[in-house]
Amino acid sequence: MKAEQLTAALAHHAEGPCWSSTWGGLRWVDLLAGDVLSFADGEVGSAVERRHVGDVAACIRPRRQGGAVIAVERGFVLEEPDGTLLPLPQVWASELIRMNDGGCAPDGAFWAGGMAYDQSPGVASLVRLDPDLSTSTVLADVTVSNGLEWSPDATLTYYADTATGRIDCFDWTAPTTLTGRRAFVDLSDFVDPEVANPDGLTVDAEGGVWVALFGAGQVHRYSPDGELDAVVEVPTGQVTACTFGGDSLTQLFITTSRAGLDPDHDPSAGALFTVEPGVQGRPVRPFAG
Repeated sequence: MKAEQLTAALAHHAEGPCWSSTWGGLRWVDLLAGDVLSFADGEVGSAVERRHVGDVAACIRPRRQGGAVIAVERGFVLEEPDGTLLPLPQVWASELIRMNDGGCAPDGAFWAGGMAYDQSPGVASLVRLDPDLSTSTVLADVTVSNGLEWSPDATLTYYADTATGRIDCFDWTAPTTLTGRRAFVDLSDFVDPEVANPDGLTVDAEGGVWVALFGAGQVHRYSPDGELDAVVEVPTGQVTACTFGGDSLTQLFITTSRAGLDPDHDPSAGALFTVEPGVQGRPVRPFAG
C-alpha cells in the first residue's frame, strides 16, 4: 500500500496522532516546537490549526470530562474543556530528559515515557499519571520510550523502546503490573538493521499491531502472532507514528519528521499522510482524570 499526502510539510518533528470524536477530528504534535496541531475532517487540503502548549509537546489524549491531557517536556499539562491549560508538578527535574510517546491504559490512566536528548542509554522511564493526578514509574532503564498500546482484550501491553530495535510484549494486570516481557517482533528480521527503528504504534480491532519505522519510510502491520502481513510505503523516510481515525476508524493517519534534514531535502518530510488499509481501528481511550 502507498500512503497519500494530506498536508504540506508543516511540522519539524510530527508525532503522536490521535483521533477523537470529542475533538471532531485529528490532533497530533510538532514535538520540539511544543505545538498541538489539529484539523477536523482528515481530507486533503483541510486547514490545520496550531496551538503552543510548552517547550515540548510529546503526546496528547482526550479526557473523559472534556479537554485533553498532554505530555510536555518534564511532565503533564491538563487542557480544561474551556481550553485553559493547567500544568501539573514536574515528573523529573533534569533538563537532559524529556517526555516522548504514550497513551491511555484500559483503566483510564495516562502512561508516557521519556528519553534523554542525547539518547543516553537507560536513563529514562515510563511513567503513569493516575486519574487522581498522582504519578508513578512503571518501567525504568528506558532509552527512547516510544509506541505503547494494549491488545483489544486488555491482557497484553505492546511497547517499543526504539534503541532495542524490537516491539516487546508484556502481560498486563491493572493498574501497573507488567510481567513476562518478551520480544513480540524483532524488526531486524524484516528490514535492514540500520532502519529497524520502531517508533509510534497502534493496535487495530483485530489485534494487529501497526508500527512506524523511523528511517525506513514504512509502516508495518504484524498479526497477533507476530507475522508481517501488511506494509504501507510512505514517500519520506522519517516516519514517526500512526493511528486510526475517520468516522468509521478506517483511515490510518501517519506522521513524519524532517528533524536533522537540510531545508531543501525531502520536501514532504514533516507532512501528514493517510491510507485506507482495509481494517478498522479502535476508539481512543480517554484519560479518566
